[in-house]
Amino acid sequence: MLALPAPIVATLAAFAPLFSGRVVRQVQVLIIGAILTPGKRTVTSALRVMGLHQEPQFQKYHRVLSRNRWSSSKAAHVLLGLLVRTFAGTEPVIIGMDETLERRQGEKIAAKGIYRDAARSSRSVFVKSHALRWISMMLLAPIPWAGRVWALPFLSVLAPSERYDQEHHRRHKTLARWAAQMVVQVRRWLPERAVVLVADGGYSVLTLLDRCARLRCPITMVTRLRLDAALYEPAPVRSADQRGRPRKKGMRLPTLQQVLQEQKTAWTLVTVPRWYSQHEKQIQIVSSCCVWYHSGMPPVPIRYVLVRDPLGKLAPQALLCTDLSADPVQIVSWFVLRWQLETTFQEVRTHLGVETQRQWSHLAILRTTPALLGLFSLVTLLAHQQANGQPLLVRQAAWYVKVQPSFSDALASVRGQLWSYSLFYTYSVKTDRQELQQALMERFAQTLCYAT
Repeated sequence: MLALPAPIVATLAAFAPLFSGRVVRQVQVLIIGAILTPGKRTVTSALRVMGLHQEPQFQKYHRVLSRNRWSSSKAAHVLLGLLVRTFAGTEPVIIGMDETLERRQGEKIAAKGIYRDAARSSRSVFVKSHALRWISMMLLAPIPWAGRVWALPFLSVLAPSERYDQEHHRRHKTLARWAAQMVVQVRRWLPERAVVLVADGGYSVLTLLDRCARLRCPITMVTRLRLDAALYEPAPVRSADQRGRPRKKGMRLPTLQQVLQEQKTAWTLVTVPRWYSQHEKQIQIVSSCCVWYHSGMPPVPIRYVLVRDPLGKLAPQALLCTDLSADPVQIVSWFVLRWQLETTFQEVRTHLGVETQRQWSHLAILRTTPALLGLFSLVTLLAHQQANGQPLLVRQAAWYVKVQPSFSDALASVRGQLWSYSLFYTYSVKTDRQELQQALMERFAQTLCYAT
């Protein structure tokens, strides 16, 4: 076993039952190496920063991702349990869901497709990228020492392109179908907790909303609603002697576009406490309950919230919630948290080397990116344990005043703890101290000199 601080050992021990005895140490080496190494997150980079660049059996570390038998789904279950116990408390578990692109090239990346690159596109420029598309679920939880809500990934699923499924003679799954399966999995992991799922307009699909509402313990879903959606009154009560099929809907209601343009619409001025995790903002809303229905789809009872900016700086938008009793202001507060997902995607690209790994086998591709996304949450957990209720050290400069710590500060804190413990352990073991000190200084020099 590696010589690690006790809190880190306790956290990693939760994942130990997922691996065989021979693989546990290799997994620990890869996790600690991925945290310590800067730049590319390849297996060889992790081995170098751990001082194992002369390891003759280096291939066994590659096989952890490409060949060994272990379940990414079970690892996600363990990680979610750690996150909920640490950050969620007794409040409803708020989960954000969105997709991101992993830009990869090469003939061996078979599951890649051509997608619109939202990060590089704008209103005037349309950019397409060859990439792998991942759907990620993240726990949206307040981090005490950060002073804001962070999005902590725990479950990521590869959604292959339609062409890939056709070439492999498989039925293509849409994003909504993948999301429905992930929702069912999360409900099995959290059978007794109240769960709120926040997603963007791409997941505003009647089949997905109906699946969330029809679970034994329903999941509340908050997402966008089309302004031209067909809204109806609830179906009238069926009489005892009435024949024929039960009605699915009542009278047609005006569309939200018509409600927005109607001069007699009664708007209510409310204050959202943390608008996009920044400051409070006053907005105008209109809310009501209705049934959203489209021919051939299941009818879904929803509460809609029509939002507009009294100053006219933001375009009006409509939200929906499958919980009819939810407070409209709370619905808006839940929905604006989804922007934290984009921040997490940017952080894992910048600081954890997503898109820099070089695994080519299909099994390694399915495991590596979810592992790096989960590493974001693992580093946050370790930094939270290290902070122990105290403020986290924030790196500042004369030209940059930084008040709240970011993920880079959390990562630096965990790295500092690992390096400090390595130095302490070097002087505590009964062996040649000068030789160990020289080996540790060589690791420092190699890491700094070859950092990119």
